[in-house]
Amino acid sequence: MTTMDSARLQPPGTPPTAARRRSGPRRKSGWLRYEGLVYIAPVILGIVAFQLIPILVSMYLSLADWNALSAPRFIGVENFTRMFTDDPLYLETLRNTLVFTFGAIPATTVLAFALALLCNRKVPGMPIFRAAYFAPFITNVVAVGYIWYWIYKPDGGALNGLLGVFGVQGPAWLSDSRLAMLSVIVVAVWQGTGYPMVIFLAGLQGIPNDLYESASIDGATKRQQLFKITIPLMTPSIFFVLITQFISSFQVFGVIYIMTSGGPGHSTSVYIYYLYQVAFSFGQFGYAAAMAWVLFVILGIITYAQWKLQKRWVFYG
Repeated sequence: MTTMDSARLQPPGTPPTAARRRSGPRRKSGWLRYEGLVYIAPVILGIVAFQLIPILVSMYLSLADWNALSAPRFIGVENFTRMFTDDPLYLETLRNTLVFTFGAIPATTVLAFALALLCNRKVPGMPIFRAAYFAPFITNVVAVGYIWYWIYKPDGGALNGLLGVFGVQGPAWLSDSRLAMLSVIVVAVWQGTGYPMVIFLAGLQGIPNDLYESASIDGATKRQQLFKITIPLMTPSIFFVLITQFISSFQVFGVIYIMTSGGPGHSTSVYIYYLYQVAFSFGQFGYAAAMAWVLFVILGIITYAQWKLQKRWVFYG
């Protein structure tokens, strides 16, 4: 007798045995879903408390006038209009940030790619060189700032002392508005090259050697292999590095704060440093929140544009 036949012979109102057996796992899976929510509840609470609520609060503060001592006063979009109409320092800061970004990113990317090519060679002691190139990236930014501040000192600094050996009078690197931003970019490139170098090195090691062997058999030179094999297959890694570098360059703060404090004048005052001054030096937290949201929009537009343009040059082979 089949299960369906036995179910028909049971008195009306009596649930079939098979149906009872089938309902058991369903109830158990339902409890498992609730049990899973219990396990992830701390993570959800952490996201809500430390990410979602601060985002909503900052969104409200960007529309208010608040000095952290009195109650916020709603003023609408005045903070946003003030940036582009009544605050020339904001526009100068934004320009300085763009100068820093388009000065540091190409140099960092090219240098990191070149170091990755060198570190991909199989020579004795290569792990030591890889660690040495990566070490500045994990070095404390305060230590990096003070070390380079000593290097750039006009009197007694290491760089001007080296130039003095050759009879060259070194300039005031951090006190000259024409050289201060360039000096900061050099430090940022030196410290930030390690991370993209590791990304590029991982990408290089993922390229099959068969491609290079086939190209060598066909008579391709090293230069041709670089531009026809290596760089096209490395475009996904280059794309990832460019996105992360753009985001991090707009958020540079440590080296500026330690080495120049935005000076001389405002020649090295970048976006995050000015936002820090507006909030904690001037007490204008509502205006600072509005600046943070504008930065979020700027980074979102740049990232979206990069995602759209990557279809034209990124090769996923």
